[in-house]
Amino acid sequence: MNIAKKFRRRYLVKGGIHPAPMKSTASFVIAPGPAPDGVIIPLTQHVGAQCEPIVEVGERVLVGQKIGDSGEFLSAPVHSSISGEVTGFVRHPHPYGHEVLSIQIASDGKFELSPGVEPKGDPFEMSPEEIRKIIREGGIVGLGGATFPTHVKISPVQGKQIDTLILNGAECEPYLTGDHRLLLEKTREVIQGGLILKRAVNAREVVVAIESNKKDAIEMAQEVGGELGVEVISLPSRYPMGAEKTLIKTVLGREVPSGGLPMDVGALVDNIGTCYAIHELFYKGMPLVERVLTVQGDGIAGHANLRVRIGTLVHDVVEFCGGMVGKPGKLIIGGPMMGLAQHTTSVPVIKGTTGIIVFRGETFFSREPAHFVCIRCGRCVRRCPMNLMPYAFGAFADMSMWQKLDECHIDDCVECGCCAYVCPTKNPLVQLVKVGKEGVVRYRKKMGSYQEED
Repeated sequence: MNIAKKFRRRYLVKGGIHPAPMKSTASFVIAPGPAPDGVIIPLTQHVGAQCEPIVEVGERVLVGQKIGDSGEFLSAPVHSSISGEVTGFVRHPHPYGHEVLSIQIASDGKFELSPGVEPKGDPFEMSPEEIRKIIREGGIVGLGGATFPTHVKISPVQGKQIDTLILNGAECEPYLTGDHRLLLEKTREVIQGGLILKRAVNAREVVVAIESNKKDAIEMAQEVGGELGVEVISLPSRYPMGAEKTLIKTVLGREVPSGGLPMDVGALVDNIGTCYAIHELFYKGMPLVERVLTVQGDGIAGHANLRVRIGTLVHDVVEFCGGMVGKPGKLIIGGPMMGLAQHTTSVPVIKGTTGIIVFRGETFFSREPAHFVCIRCGRCVRRCPMNLMPYAFGAFADMSMWQKLDECHIDDCVECGCCAYVCPTKNPLVQLVKVGKEGVVRYRKKMGSYQEED
């Protein structure tokens, strides 16, 4: 079957919403971010085991030098994003809402590269195992926000064959435009990074999937993709089109089973930013020490797409963009749908920071007060892209009914926020789901301990 004809079909996926795009930075070229006087680099920036420091206080480190690592398979090392002196190991506020062990480095202003930052050779002459090893050492994780270690994602599982690699250029969250700009400014590098992943997993096809409202990016990707033998498709513009399972269903018509992974249906999805980071790692030798993020919102003076060094404090990025304006309202790390509100600007930029969105208090707090009472209207069910019952999750989590949540497959919820967006009583369903998932984890551990005693 001709792959182009198959993809032009596009399968219908129920649910989702159409929030206002608010992507005023789509035309802003990626610019260098602030040159910080120091950074605070958390040892937890990924799904999996926390890293341990492999440097000492007083030691001088260089850009790209590995400073933290773990012996666990599900983990990813961290590297210094500046050159300077390690001044301490501190427990510092993290964007995920808690304090984590972090390495504090004072800059010497030189940004001197580590000797290990050099091209890794032709990846297309390497074995898949060699590619995975280099990606692991480079600290590459999913840059769409999930931060799952890429070397784990592309590691083979017995009996699972990946036939299609999808490069996720949907970027359906309002405000965020970093992936859009990478597709325009670094098209060839992004696609070449995808081809490296293709070799690592022995996939047959690579597809770049971009929402239809990014016509310039689609045209650019089609031009380069045509040269490199990569198909580019236009997706319906709808949130959360960029969610992994939604994307696979839309592009391939395959449904990832409950509790399953994309490789269960022969697919793999990787973010545009991740592909670019892989290109930089192989062809320049640079591990993941910086990332592209969007700064926007009516509560900040300047809007931008910036390339920011990992460990730079959000405060420094905000000041670099002109500072806050008006009465402070809410600062969100990530997009407004799935991002996390912060209680301080002292949190650092991490690998998963896709954006810094700032709202004025006059705007944010002008809404009607929330009632938090479910009226069983069913809007959340109709809009859920995963065919779940968000209202039930909210009720069970509120009553600490962890077993019920487990039975209702709460793990299948991707926390996209569609339910909370359409809820007429503004029920905080996403927050309740997060509480519910934590409660289910505790419930499973408790039940597991009972079984061990028996």
